[in-house]
Amino acid sequence: MKAINIQEKLSKFDAQWHPHRIATIDDNQVYLAKISGDFVWHTHEKEDELFQVIKGTLFMKFRDKTVKVEAGELIVVPKGIEHCPSAKDGEEVHLLLFEKATTKHTGETSTERTVSQYVDI
Repeated sequence: MKAINIQEKLSKFDAQWHPHRIATIDDNQVYLAKISGDFVWHTHEKEDELFQVIKGTLFMKFRDKTVKVEAGELIVVPKGIEHCPSAKDGEEVHLLLFEKATTKHTGETSTERTVSQYVDI
């Protein structure tokens, strides 16, 4: 067991929209991600997702509203809810993500941004 330095881990990658795994807790994964602009609309039918903002402002878009999530805040997206994570163009947002190991990156939606293999850092 050892402490995980979040800032050190964030310094190890630059790729946006490509989560990097930093820990496993039972059947759950903890990821770090950097984002800018819009992701893709998608749904996870069987898994909830937790997004904690480390730096910047996340805009979690839902079909009926957008929730602004600032540094130090988090949002849980319940399973079955279509969503689209977003950040202002030109602003890089850093996120800590918690989700089940079975969670597919873009749900059943497949695009050029879909990641199927996560890098451990």
